[in-house]
Amino acid sequence: MSISLERRYAARLEDFSARHAFLVDLAMVLALMGCALLGGSLTMPGAAPPDQDMTATTLMGVACLVLLKHRLHPRTVVVVAAGCTVTAIALGYLVTPLLLAPLMAALYWLSALTDRRSTRVLGLITLVAVTLAAVVSDSMNHISPLLRTIGPVFWLMLPLAAGKMTQLRRAYLQSVQARAEHAERTREEEARLRVTEERMRIARELHDVVAHHMALANAQAGTAAHLALTHPEQTQRILKDLTGTTSSALRELKATLGLLRQNDDTPGSAGLEPSPGLARLPELVAACESAGLGVTVTTEGEPQPLSPGVDLTAFRIVQEALTNVTRHAAAEAAHVRLEYTGSRLLITVTNDGPTDNGTTDDVPTADGPTTAEPAQSRGFGVMGMRERARSIGGELCAGPRPQGGFEVSTALPLQPSPATHLAGGTTP
Repeated sequence: MSISLERRYAARLEDFSARHAFLVDLAMVLALMGCALLGGSLTMPGAAPPDQDMTATTLMGVACLVLLKHRLHPRTVVVVAAGCTVTAIALGYLVTPLLLAPLMAALYWLSALTDRRSTRVLGLITLVAVTLAAVVSDSMNHISPLLRTIGPVFWLMLPLAAGKMTQLRRAYLQSVQARAEHAERTREEEARLRVTEERMRIARELHDVVAHHMALANAQAGTAAHLALTHPEQTQRILKDLTGTTSSALRELKATLGLLRQNDDTPGSAGLEPSPGLARLPELVAACESAGLGVTVTTEGEPQPLSPGVDLTAFRIVQEALTNVTRHAAAEAAHVRLEYTGSRLLITVTNDGPTDNGTTDDVPTADGPTTAEPAQSRGFGVMGMRERARSIGGELCAGPRPQGGFEVSTALPLQPSPATHLAGGTTP
C-alpha cells in the first residue's frame, strides 16, 4: 500500500514539474540562493569573515540566477556557476557545501542532460579549479592540504554521480516504455494475423463441406430424375443415398459452426465429433458412385499413421478434387492414388473426361488459375486445396493432363513441422 502511494505521489510530482517547470526552477533558485548566502557568512572558529560582503552576494546571486537556464544551456550554466564559485573562494570565503550548492546543482543538471563526454570534460575542469582555489585560499589555512582537496572533490562528485544515475534511469524507463509499446503493437498484429488465419481456415472448411455435399446432392438428384421412369428401383436407391448425403452435410456443417461457439475455457464443454480423415475414403467413394462417378482407389507403399492435421488435409484435398470432377468434368470415372514414400504422402486424383472451362470452380495450372478464365468465374476449390497443402508444409499442383483429362497431385509430410502447423492454424 505504501509503495503504491509513493509511486502515486512521485507521479503527481513529476506531472506538476512538467506542467509548471518555471515555477519549480524559480523555487529551486530561491532555495539555493538562501543556502549560498548562508554559506558565505560562515567562517572558521576565531577567524573574521571577509570584508567583501556585497561581492559574495553578487557572485552567489549570479550563480543561482543562471540556473534558470539549465534546461536549455546546461554547459553554459556550469561555466558561469563555476566561475562565480571559484572567485568567491579566492576572495577568502570558506568552502562549505552551502557555498557550493549552486555549483553542485549546475553539475547535476550537466550530468543528467548532456552526453558523457561533456560531463567528463566540464566536470574535471570544475573539480580542478575549485580544488586549486580551496588549496590556495586563506580561509583554509587551519585545515590540512589533504582535507582541502578531499572536501571539494567529494561534494562535487556527488551531483555528477546523481545526475548520471538519473540519466540512466530515464533511459531505462524510456526503453521499457518502448518495449511495452512494441510488445503491444506486436500483440495486436499477431492477434489480427491469427484472426485472419482462423477466418481463412473456417472459410475453407465451409467451402469444402458445402461445395462437396451440394455438388453430390445435385448430381444424385439429376441422376434420379433421369432414371425415374426407366429404372425406378435404382432411382429409389439414389434418393436414399441423397438423404444420406444431405444428412452428412448437415452434420459436418453443424460441427464446423459448433467450433465457432465452443468455449475452451468452459470446463466440461461438449466436444466436437472427430475430424474426417482418409478412414472415411470408402464413404466418400460410395457417395460419388451414387452420383454416377466411378472412383478407384489404389494404395502404394506401407500405410503409415498420419497426424490429425495431415489426415484432414489429405481427405479434404481428395474430396474437393472428386467434387470438381463431379461438377465440371464430363467423366464417368476417376482414379485416386495414395503413395507412401519415406516421410511424405503423395496423392494423385485424375480423370479422363474433358473439363468445362466456362463453369469450373478452379481450372488452374501448377502455379495458379489459367489466364484464359475470366476473373469473375474463378472459384476457391483449387485455391483452398493449395492453401491446405501449404499450411502443413506440403505442395499441390493441378492442371490439364497432356493425354487429356485433369489431374490434382499433392505431396504432404506425414508429420507437419511445428512452425507450419501453427501457421496453418489448428484443425477442428
